[in-house]
Amino acid sequence: MNANKFEHTHSAHCESGVMSSMLKHYGLNLSEPMVFGLCNALTFAYLPFVKIGGMPLIAYRSLPKSIIKNIQKKLKVKMKLETFSSKEKGQNRLDELLEQGKIVGVQSSVYWLPYFPQEMRFHFNAHNLVVFAKEENEYLISDPVFENSVRCDKAALTKARFAKGIMAPKGLLYYPVDIPKNINLKPIIANSIKKTAKSMLKTPVPIAGLKGIKYLAKSILKLEKKDKRYAKLYLGHIVRMQEEIGTGGAGFRYIYASFLQESSVLFDDDEVLKESSKLMLEVGDKWREFALMIAKSIKSKNDINFKAISDKLLEVCEEESKVYKKMLEFKRSS
Repeated sequence: MNANKFEHTHSAHCESGVMSSMLKHYGLNLSEPMVFGLCNALTFAYLPFVKIGGMPLIAYRSLPKSIIKNIQKKLKVKMKLETFSSKEKGQNRLDELLEQGKIVGVQSSVYWLPYFPQEMRFHFNAHNLVVFAKEENEYLISDPVFENSVRCDKAALTKARFAKGIMAPKGLLYYPVDIPKNINLKPIIANSIKKTAKSMLKTPVPIAGLKGIKYLAKSILKLEKKDKRYAKLYLGHIVRMQEEIGTGGAGFRYIYASFLQESSVLFDDDEVLKESSKLMLEVGDKWREFALMIAKSIKSKNDINFKAISDKLLEVCEEESKVYKKMLEFKRSS
């Protein structure tokens, strides 16, 4: 497969977008929502003991690299993942693979990628992109969050691939080595839908799933007794984690809604899946309303109504619950 024939695709999320693009390039035509849904990437976790910029990690999708790993597990796709002990080794290996005509997935830091506008750069080390060619000292890159392919000089990409800190990429690169020709998606879809619904509804730990959303709602109530400046920073952090980092809460819900809609077609316009998709779209809208409510509260000169914000999040949680219960009604047909 000639890397020069690689087609850039603008995606909603980096890891699912990269995997969709790579698989399409090698002949397995799966949409980004299908990749995202098959890999059980939709979730929620509130991790007060993991800090980003001094604030707790709030995740709306599964851990970085989980989509890459689950694609292998679910579809029996064989991937090669490589990390490196030095920048030189990582750089040389990337060049070697490109010379072989491969397209290569890469994990990097957003902050050190010069083609990102300055206002979009922040220290996030789990950004994924595809390197599909090299011309002199520049790499040709398909970054899913951009409309068109971009270029990046060798030194900058190497710096981004070997950034330090939380989720340090260590030069990670990955590429498929074997892709099955005939895959029956129906049983995989059915199992993935059931697993996602159950993990959100019935997780035993208080920091994940719907319990995690309720935990975050309680933490918002506690801000009333905190320093006002800290409280505003905390609320702003919630919005940033939701709407700016890795697609965000609403964005992931919209992707999953597309997965459910696409799946409904495969199952002969299944009504449960169509209704689940509709409900998930509405949940995405609720998350956006929640973010807007916080943004307005932070900017207002009036006192922040923490209870109202907390109650809004509990409303979002209740709507999410309805979606997953509906998804569990799905009965797979052959």
